[in-house]
Amino acid sequence: MTCRDPSPTRLMEDNHINTQSHSCYTDRPAHPGIFPTRESGKSAHQPGGPSVDFPVSVVLPAGGTGERTGLQTPKQFCSFLGRPLISYTIQAFERVSWIQSIVVVVAKENMDLMTDIVQRFQHKKVRAVPGGSTRHRSICNGVRALADGEEERPKVVIIHDAVRPFVDEDLLYKIAMAAKEQGAAGAIRPLVSTVIATTSEGYLDHSLERAKYRASEMPQGFTYDVIYQAYQKCSESDFEFGTECLHLALQYCGTNAKLIQGPPTLWKVTYKRDLAAAESIIKETLSRSACVVTGGSEQAVTLADALQKAVGALNVELDVIPDLMGENAGYLLKEWNFIQVSVNRSCLSEVEAVLTDLESGNRALLHPLVVIWVHLSSSDELSVSGRGVEPAGIMDLASAAKLQNILLYGIQLGQTKDNSSQMALFILVEMPANTSSVSRTFLFCFNDNVKNSPMNTINI
Repeated sequence: MTCRDPSPTRLMEDNHINTQSHSCYTDRPAHPGIFPTRESGKSAHQPGGPSVDFPVSVVLPAGGTGERTGLQTPKQFCSFLGRPLISYTIQAFERVSWIQSIVVVVAKENMDLMTDIVQRFQHKKVRAVPGGSTRHRSICNGVRALADGEEERPKVVIIHDAVRPFVDEDLLYKIAMAAKEQGAAGAIRPLVSTVIATTSEGYLDHSLERAKYRASEMPQGFTYDVIYQAYQKCSESDFEFGTECLHLALQYCGTNAKLIQGPPTLWKVTYKRDLAAAESIIKETLSRSACVVTGGSEQAVTLADALQKAVGALNVELDVIPDLMGENAGYLLKEWNFIQVSVNRSCLSEVEAVLTDLESGNRALLHPLVVIWVHLSSSDELSVSGRGVEPAGIMDLASAAKLQNILLYGIQLGQTKDNSSQMALFILVEMPANTSSVSRTFLFCFNDNVKNSPMNTINI
């Protein structure tokens, strides 16, 4: 099956869609930004801010063949650090608490591949459905699938490209709210280049006044009734050659979309050069999140909560989990930074288990993995060798991990009789210049939150 992949941008004029078929280009910054960050499990608008109190679902068309990249593998399935691009896009939506479900529309021949991706990376809100021969046919299939699922039929449907992984939750919120109020909403960006029309002989016909036009981007949002009725009424020509969903809502439902200025991060992975840019940005985002493993201890959970608040101001996202088993095993494939919290005993076995799990996946061959081991001790006097934590054993463990491109750091925290905290920091490997900054961030937070603490450093 051959699926049409739409041009990266569409033209909008004065809050209305310009239906003339002129091509244009948007600005594509060399450094467009990183994934949005927030406290794990909480919307940026909850609590204390406006909330989304109606069901919202997402349709991700992912049936493109990648003709413009010149690669055999469609770009949505190209791997970045061992993980396909579409998985990053899905994760960006899964982290938004008020989004109830995600439908990914793929070519029939890629259904098994997409199902494997959903299972391997343990995406929870996602199901895959077969696409059609064109973009609009695929999106239509996705919209119809939302009515067939077990979940409540959504009030608002957000449509987004599978190859735009850098989507901002704040923009999604604005799109969802505007779509509910207006019936349709879409992101736009300023035009950078002047748009011209040519004659059939290849001469200049006329140019458009750039200030009056905008580039139509993704995401776009619609009430379910509007987008469903638009596809019910649209023509075969629309299905075959159209690319603009907002135009269908205007033409067939009389719904004039609210247009919302989007950030520069809305660019789309379209050409081969974009793959390298996307990989660079994805690597940068690795330093902005971590997984805290508490072992279920109440003290460890309390510490993790405090750390979560401390790093929140630094735009670092923490997911706190009791272990890396069962459903939580997916973090071994998704996360690159881990904090293992151990309590009141020699718990080298706990960090050893984490290292073993990470080594077995061979992910560190692609990019350094970081493990920070936090050992909580109730001893009155804190030392690296106290409470059975032997420096030799720790350093041997760190040296072996370093050979696997896993960087191990340690923090030892003690509680004295007067309940004041003491801290000893033992850096178990030297931090190379290209290491993710997550280690510096968390070590800073611990040091900043434990005042007047003795600090011991050991370098291997």
